[in-house]
Amino acid sequence: MLEQDNALPKRAEGALSGSDFYYQALHISNEARENMILKEITSGNFPDFMRKWVRIDKSILTKDGNSLSAFYYVMPDYLMIGCDDDFFRIPMQPQTAQKIADAFGCFLTTSKICDDVYEAAIVQLTPMPLNQNRDSFTTFYQHHQLIEKQRKGREGLIAGIKKDVIISSAIKPDSRPNRVAIYGWHKPDGNPIQPVYAGHVDWYVDYSHGIRLVYRIIHVNGRPMDYEDVLKDPELKELLSNENGAMDFFAYPYKE
Repeated sequence: MLEQDNALPKRAEGALSGSDFYYQALHISNEARENMILKEITSGNFPDFMRKWVRIDKSILTKDGNSLSAFYYVMPDYLMIGCDDDFFRIPMQPQTAQKIADAFGCFLTTSKICDDVYEAAIVQLTPMPLNQNRDSFTTFYQHHQLIEKQRKGREGLIAGIKKDVIISSAIKPDSRPNRVAIYGWHKPDGNPIQPVYAGHVDWYVDYSHGIRLVYRIIHVNGRPMDYEDVLKDPELKELLSNENGAMDFFAYPYKE
């Protein structure tokens, strides 16, 4: 058993399916919906296939010409609610995503991790943008259903279906607080539709946002390290981030 397997609770018998969750959450407030998302996912209400972590291997050369290799584990898909046969990929506010990540010993992706996940994905789908009612809960579910039609039951690490909510130094808590950073939605040529963007306020959520969790222990040249320690190191940082300069934003703040 992988170390990170212990971080994920089992799904309770009789837990809501994805479609049940959609209909129960359809007419409640945004705040109530976020609380419901948090409760369902942290209690283990997500498909068994989401417990099949995928290993990502990367290596870099330092300025001195030394080779650094690392591997880490990501969830195979974006956070969702339900069972294997009836689930719903669910966009959410970054604070909710961060609470889930913290509960599971994980962190949110970086733009580089998004690129590396897309490269490693065995299921690479074509983005399907929707232009009307982007922040409608109904549109969230409609987009999920469109993804499923395109996926056609294919299994394994999937990418090209969402923009990732990421950690990024584009977030400036002191000078420009309460923002969310998004990136990705790769096209078949490997280029993302969305460059790193931190223009939305952090309560804004639309159908295109997805949350992929990364287990926080990174193995660097065989040594386990916390992701924050990797990102704080000027050389090791390049294993996880392609941003210029020091990385200084590691998690979205929230109230306990």
